[in-house]
Amino acid sequence: MWPFGKSIADRVKDALKELRITQNLNLNVTERGGVVSFAGEVPNERYVRLLETVAMGVNGVKSVDTSGLVFAASAPEPEAATAELIKEAETSSAIAKAVYNNIRANGELKDDPIDVLQKGTGVILRGAVDSQHEYNLAVQLAQGTPGVGEVDASGLKVVEGAKQKAKAEAGYVNVPDEWYTVQPGDTLSEIALKFYGDGTRESYMKIARANGIENPDLIRVGQRLQIPR
Repeated sequence: MWPFGKSIADRVKDALKELRITQNLNLNVTERGGVVSFAGEVPNERYVRLLETVAMGVNGVKSVDTSGLVFAASAPEPEAATAELIKEAETSSAIAKAVYNNIRANGELKDDPIDVLQKGTGVILRGAVDSQHEYNLAVQLAQGTPGVGEVDASGLKVVEGAKQKAKAEAGYVNVPDEWYTVQPGDTLSEIALKFYGDGTRESYMKIARANGIENPDLIRVGQRLQIPR
């Protein structure tokens, strides 16, 4: 049952579908260690800021990497995606983020798997809590956040042991299939090409992030790299 068994990346995709301005963007969304990465085409930089705000409303997201986004006039955009619609979406996202922060700051709710999605000037609460009391508390916090209109909590369920189940899933580590020792003359792009058949930035940055490499141009001979799958 949602949110258990559904990846953070898929929940971010769900959040994007709730906004007309982002629901038709054909973006690649991945997540590792709480870092959500977007790749693909968007019309302009305002979309980048919007995507960051939307993703940060999903429980478990620690940061957002938008380095894989490019601006292109050919990117799909709803017919009604005017400057006013973008502004509306940004306002909606800011309201949802405020609700999310209020929930995370509450001692009883901070460990519950609750996502906050946008819905006009209202919000959608989705996830699980341990008790009816926590359900009521989450709704009250959302309703009490300045600027919030309607609160849709139909996707928020009372599940016994919700916190424990969420922690168990968060502790799961995806063990990579392979490791690789850097050889003389190697580059991350060539290593990505070797393992993924693709030496583009998106691929080699996946290896960089998995190994805590800040500068992808700086790897050393003999360094043992984790190759995430």
